[in-house]
Amino acid sequence: MATHSPAKVTRDHRQPVDFRNWADVLGRSPLSNEQRRLYKQEIIAFLKFCRTGHTPASIAAVKLYLAEQPQRMMAREALRWWFRSAPKPPSVDRPTPVTSSRLAPPPRAQDDLGGADWEQALVRAIRTQGLLWRTEQTYRAWAARFAASLIDKSPYAATGEDVAAFLSKLATEQRASRSTQRQALNAIVFLIQEALQRSLDDLDYVKARPRTRVPMVLSRRECQRLFDAMEGTARLMAELMYGGGLRLMELLRLRIHHLDMERGQLKVFSGKGDKDRITVLPASLRERLEAHLLRLKDLHQKDRAAGLPGVWLPEGLARKYPRAGEQWEWQWLFPSREVSVDPASGLKRRHHVLDGAFQTAIRRAAAKASIDKRVTPHVLRHSFATHLLESGVDIRTVQDLLGHESVETTQIYTHVMQKPGLGVRSPLDALPGRA
Repeated sequence: MATHSPAKVTRDHRQPVDFRNWADVLGRSPLSNEQRRLYKQEIIAFLKFCRTGHTPASIAAVKLYLAEQPQRMMAREALRWWFRSAPKPPSVDRPTPVTSSRLAPPPRAQDDLGGADWEQALVRAIRTQGLLWRTEQTYRAWAARFAASLIDKSPYAATGEDVAAFLSKLATEQRASRSTQRQALNAIVFLIQEALQRSLDDLDYVKARPRTRVPMVLSRRECQRLFDAMEGTARLMAELMYGGGLRLMELLRLRIHHLDMERGQLKVFSGKGDKDRITVLPASLRERLEAHLLRLKDLHQKDRAAGLPGVWLPEGLARKYPRAGEQWEWQWLFPSREVSVDPASGLKRRHHVLDGAFQTAIRRAAAKASIDKRVTPHVLRHSFATHLLESGVDIRTVQDLLGHESVETTQIYTHVMQKPGLGVRSPLDALPGRA
């Protein structure tokens, strides 16, 4: 089978490749329709591998990917085309440095306006409506996957049947969860209706089957072992996440004024669903939090003396109070050690701790504590809810503390309580001679 071979490009094997409009380039290539279809399938599989492994698309990632499936010759051909057709690096002799082994620094928003016409329209619509940076990345990723699923046409020409087929495939072939399918639906509808200004009829697609997942929960002893395996700020973050039942991003986005030491409350603003709530501030952490705040005072004064821009603020607040980001009460409770470039504004400022850094700290602590469970930060939130219910706290109170919209969501924790239901005893324990 003949392949298209553009001029070879020399790259650093770790250098991430930004080739967002690859589907459009593939559609214009002199390959046959069958080759384009097969290449598209293989490239999507590779990009999914990178996304699942939280690693940038690079030559090093290709080597790792192909090592797991050495017999897939079509994958080799497709990825060879992908890398050779990708935009040339800024400098062949001096490739762009990679500051992190996991992720390259994101481009500034003003320099990242999208590749294809449809993607540029999507970026404009997202930024006009002031959606969060993470939402932009999610919507653009789903839009790229949808565009890649269209064999010989642009998203501008996509129909409701195309959207329905894409969503149905997620459910039937890729076994996506209902929440994943809903996220894809929201992104694609936003692309077509808000960005491309086209209407969609009622979509008739196969909905993903709802699944009830039992959450992973640590015992109280396991929680203590996990905390004992940590130290410093990472331990304080883990204990605060468990003690208040926070989600990961709720923890990372805490600011100084979210702490109410006198009332023993922790205020969560713009949580999931853009909702605010108040949860528990553990009394046992008060002394350490006060010492932590003293250290942050010094860091804040150094940042002000160095003339750093203030921390990021929501757009409406930043427009109304442009200097508020420099004030003490708006500083991050858990700031990063180093300043970094804000991808939205291009300013070099201090951000909060990265989610990946805290996830790594939790994973290493679980290994050090010899906990034979899959421990992630969210497990601490599950444990918070379960331990409260086991202690006799009523489920409505737990629902409010967690910020669940429906009590049915909170009821999942009744299935993993030490004594679920009404304290049912196993029949094995009732046999003669059993304790």
